[in-house]
This record gives sequence, structure tokens and C-alpha cells, in this order.
Amino acid sequence: MNILMIDTSGPACGAALMKDGKLVAEMTLVSGLTHSQRVMPMVDSLLAMSGTEMEEIDVFGAVVGPGSFTGVRIGVSTVKALAHAMGKPCIGVDALEALAANIHAFDGVICPILDARAQQVYGAMFEAGDPPVRLTDDEPMKLTAFLDAVEKTGRRALFLGDGAPVFREMIAARMGEAAQFAAPQNTGIRAGSACAAAYRRIMEQGEAALQDYVTLLPLYLRAPQAERERAAREAAKSAEAAKEAQHG
Repeated sequence: MNILMIDTSGPACGAALMKDGKLVAEMTLVSGLTHSQRVMPMVDSLLAMSGTEMEEIDVFGAVVGPGSFTGVRIGVSTVKALAHAMGKPCIGVDALEALAANIHAFDGVICPILDARAQQVYGAMFEAGDPPVRLTDDEPMKLTAFLDAVEKTGRRALFLGDGAPVFREMIAARMGEAAQFAAPQNTGIRAGSACAAAYRRIMEQGEAALQDYVTLLPLYLRAPQAERERAAREAAKSAEAAKEAQHG
């Protein structure tokens, strides 16, 4: 089984190819170009350098979020288009699970966090393992609230994800030596880790793990900013209308 995995959910653009459970190619790039400019040239290069034709791909995978709204849409849309064009199934991988899969041994809790802006993170907690064992659901929350939950475990914590360097000083100031941080090569999402997670799920669940291109959707833990702003404007208009009606 050949799986092509794409990740555009965060700062890095990544792609990986796994053949029968063996990772044969992986690329990661952080540059000034947008993901939409990078992702297909990266896929083309990955296939060319591994001597693989697009027709040989059995499953197209995407990291579906949480993460950058625009980035997630690019990756999911790309995979949907490829799967539709090639008549092949899809599989989606959770970004926080992919991050946790970077760490194979740690005697505390693994804490992948993604920067959700305004001192908020998308976060979850896992036990190290192959696969990692989920302890909490993905949630958007204030960093302070997430650290409250981490400290309640009474265990050391390993932080990774694009939120880790952003909030490193705050985390270290609060948790001291109980907070550890992943090495730079492990702190971001690796398309190879996401590919391995997809392969494992397919081996465990068979066809039940797969989706068609229509049902593959982004994982948003909250509405995009544009939608939130529109909802706020509509709520303000409704409140103003109600106020005028009351005084009329």
C-alpha cells in the first residue's frame, strides 16, 4: 500500500510517501512562499525522486487540523482534488496526534500545542507510545487554562508544536523544571509521522479508516476569524434593532 501524505496545517509545508509501512521519502520546507505555491511542486519532486507515479498512490492523506485555517484548507483541498482525479480514497490525520507521534519515549505527559493567537492554544495531552495514547481531547483554550490542566497531572510535561517556542518563556516561568521542550527537529509536524499514523490506522481498521474525497473535511476547533467577525456584526445589528424596537 502506497500512502502520500500532505501537511500544510502550520508554518511548514510537508509531504511524505510510505510504501507498505516503510517511509521512503519525506520533505519539509519553511520559506517565504505560501503553501499553495509550494505543495504541488513538493509533491511532484517527492514522487520524481522516489521513482513513483501518481497512479501508484493507493491512499491520499492530509493533516486536517487543528491549525492555520488557510493552511488546513489548502492541504485538504489539494488531497481532495488528487483523490478525486485519481479515483482513490483519502484519510485525515489529526495535527496534535501527528505531533505526539514525534515522541516515542518520555516518562511524563506529551503536550502538543499550536498557537491559536491571543494567548490561546490548540492543545491536548498524550502518553508516549507507538501509537501515542490520547489523554485529553483537542481543545482551544487560554494557555493558562491548558497549563492548569497539565499541572493537575502532577507529572513532567514535554511541549512541542508551533506554540512551544512562542510560549516557551511563559511555560518555563510557570512550570520550571517540570516543563521540557522538544528538540527543534521534533517540535513541528512531520508528514512522515502523520503518514505512519495513517498507515497504522488502516492496518487496524481496514477500509473503515478510509474516506472518499467528498467526506474529507478540515478539523476546525473554532470558527474562522472571518466567520466570528461576521457573527459579531450580526449580533450587534440584532441588538441594535431590538433596542430601537423597544424604544419605538
